[in-house]
Amino acid sequence: MSEKKISQGLKSALDLGPVVLFFAAFFLLKADSYTIGGREYGKFIVVTAIFIPVLFASIGALWYLTGKLSRMQILTMVLVLVFGGLSVWFNDERFFKMKPTVIYMIFAGMLGFGLMRGKSYLAYVMEDLMPLEEKGWLILTRRFAMFFAFLAVANEYVWRNFETGSWVTFKTFGLPVLLFAFLIAQSGLLITYDPRHRTGEDEDKKDKS
Repeated sequence: MSEKKISQGLKSALDLGPVVLFFAAFFLLKADSYTIGGREYGKFIVVTAIFIPVLFASIGALWYLTGKLSRMQILTMVLVLVFGGLSVWFNDERFFKMKPTVIYMIFAGMLGFGLMRGKSYLAYVMEDLMPLEEKGWLILTRRFAMFFAFLAVANEYVWRNFETGSWVTFKTFGLPVLLFAFLIAQSGLLITYDPRHRTGEDEDKKDKS
């Protein structure tokens, strides 16, 4: 299936819709537990069970409308199915709460492995979105690797030390805000190493060096 374009608003709705629904359902459901099939499940487990098919439907709709899925979307589906399924099967919310930790550690590990080889795996994914010189990609990749490691630690700290409602809020709003702030903080690096922003004098200096 060839790639097709959809509006940014629809794409954002499909990307963010399941997460927003998870947050809303958790705080709108009144009872703390529900009996299903003779077994009692906590509210968080019930919402997780709802979230899994909703996420798959959303990503499936994106694939149908655009003809393409990113590696990130595929990885998200796999990890949600594994950790969400384990939480529902064992009736233990800890599995699903650990999912962001695993995702961020995978990202940090992959980027760190690439840096050890002198390569920027981040460039492989994002070079079509923004042009950067090789040194800029390496610096940005190093910062992303450290940032993802920080997010993994932050997620572990929050879910282990705060109530479930606080973790749901942190997961829905806190992590995206931290990511947005991190991206804004990289604007200086993006300008410095963007070859389109070099002046003729800069090019002469670069040629002589």
